[in-house]
Amino acid sequence: MNFEEELKGKVEEIEKLLRKFLPEETGHQKTIFEAMNYSVLAGGKRLRPLLMQECCRLFGREGKELGPFMAAIEMIHSSSLVHDDLPAMDADEYRRGRKTTWVVYGEDMAILAGDALMIYAFETAAKAFRETDRTDLVGECIGILAKKTGIYGMIGGQTVDVELTGKPVPEEKLDFIYRLKTGALLEASMMIGAVLGGADREQTALMEQMASDVGLAFQIQDDILDVTSTREVLGKPVGSDEKNEKTTYVTLKGLSAAKEQVEFYSRRAETALRSLPVRNRFLNELILRLITREK
Repeated sequence: MNFEEELKGKVEEIEKLLRKFLPEETGHQKTIFEAMNYSVLAGGKRLRPLLMQECCRLFGREGKELGPFMAAIEMIHSSSLVHDDLPAMDADEYRRGRKTTWVVYGEDMAILAGDALMIYAFETAAKAFRETDRTDLVGECIGILAKKTGIYGMIGGQTVDVELTGKPVPEEKLDFIYRLKTGALLEASMMIGAVLGGADREQTALMEQMASDVGLAFQIQDDILDVTSTREVLGKPVGSDEKNEKTTYVTLKGLSAAKEQVEFYSRRAETALRSLPVRNRFLNELILRLITREK
């Protein structure tokens, strides 16, 4: 089986897992369930649960407690996209080739759907306690998930990003935004996978640093694609950074230098992965493809 076939199979399994944890669309509040499910099931790479699973497998242990965390991280990611697309944020009407949540359900319901997904993610992650004899590890992972999602992680990065929209952004602040807004959930994914897989403290810290580099390379590549790709290829509008007057690595350093930065951070992440005493061929290939992607 080649990489593409293997990737497709793994993503299909994650789709099934997500459906198992999503709420049924019944009851008086079914509209919020519909909006939540619409947002999560909009497609996508399923990168974060995939990285979590492969990092867990890297260290040799994969128990039932992993499933709730895989679903939870994708709910949190989807929550952030719902809010990012809102008129008060990026005002995007398309994502992954179809109308965004606020366009379909209204701005008010999209705000509630994003909030609901964030809370429901932790309700879902907590189900891991019933699936394990290592409740200490599950508790540690919920702490990682909360920190990397909140004010010291993704939301902290989004805060600085919003405040500086339309203003010149120095490189150190741009790095801060990218490492938190994009990198933090990747760090959570790889760290949680490592912890549940049996990694020690040093190995988990290495995974955190590697994920940070992957996140930075991933986001810079996103900047590049925003000016070099098309909506048909990406499944979302291009040129939105310019429209929203956002500083990116491309506007700050130019296209050529941005590509060099992607190369630098991706190679550093690859070197860190090779330094581990354990191997996961699929994980290595996945990381390499993520940061050289064309969509």
